[in-house]
Amino acid sequence: MSPEKLKLLVEREMPYGKYKGRLLVDLPGDYLNWFARKGFPAGELGSLLALMHEIDHNGLSSLLDPLRTRPRELLRSSPVKLPIRFS
Repeated sequence: MSPEKLKLLVEREMPYGKYKGRLLVDLPGDYLNWFARKGFPAGELGSLLALMHEIDHNGLSSLLDPLRTRPRELLRSSPVKLPIRFS
């Protein structure tokens, strides 16, 4: 694993699919697991997705935070729950 590949994970966006436009580092684990089961695409994208899967699977995603140039994208799979205020 080279430092250049780690840098690409925080710069490169997913070029297609449900998460098109999202940084590879911000892809959800379930999506990376799906690729691991079905097969990663050929070429550089596939190798980056496989690397991100390995990092995510081992709980090391936060180690990429210092390399980020834009903030972490929050997953919006469930609605935001606001605290209830009673006056």
